[in-house]
Order: sequence, then structure tokens, then C-alpha cells
Amino acid sequence: FSTIGAKSGKPSRIEIWAWWFEDRYLITGTPGPRHWMANIAKNPEVVVHVRDLDLPGRATVVDDREFRRRFFESRESAWYKSQAELDALVETAPMIEIAFESE
Repeated sequence: FSTIGAKSGKPSRIEIWAWWFEDRYLITGTPGPRHWMANIAKNPEVVVHVRDLDLPGRATVVDDREFRRRFFESRESAWYKSQAELDALVETAPMIEIAFESE
């Protein structure tokens, strides 16, 4: 997953888990600041790298608390619940949805 650096303006690539949940492509993390969130706030254009594919898309912050709670209560997010309390995840964990250009 690549973003454009908020300060540098250069591509920044990281390895991170992604989820397909309720027909939405999500990237999230444990509570706390993330450079990739700062980058997206400045420029929402991203590229998701899957095997040999580079998939351009646009990221939006997921702030719907009911949706966030459903995700963090789901089986898919078990690891996150081992790292932080459910309420902290719902309220403060970084979470974005990516809409791919072909959508």
C-alpha cells in the first residue's frame, strides 16, 4: 500500500493488513497516530499492491461508529482486540476505505 508523503511529496510504501468487510476494502490499525493517515489527509490517492498488481484508488476515513463497531466485533478483527480494548478501537483506531478506480 502506497501513499504520497504529506511532507515529502514522495511515494511512501508500507506493508499492512487489509480487509474485505461488508463489501468494503479496509485498512486499519491499532489506536495511535500513523504516517499513512497523515499522508491520506493531505492526498487521498493511494495504490494497493497485491502480488504483481498495482491498483490505484482513493482513500476515505471511515468514521461511522456503528460500522467500525461491527468490524471490530467481527471474527476478522480478533488480533486487534488482543491489542486494544474494543471501545478504544471503535473510537480511535485509524481506519480507511479504499475505492478503486475501476469502481
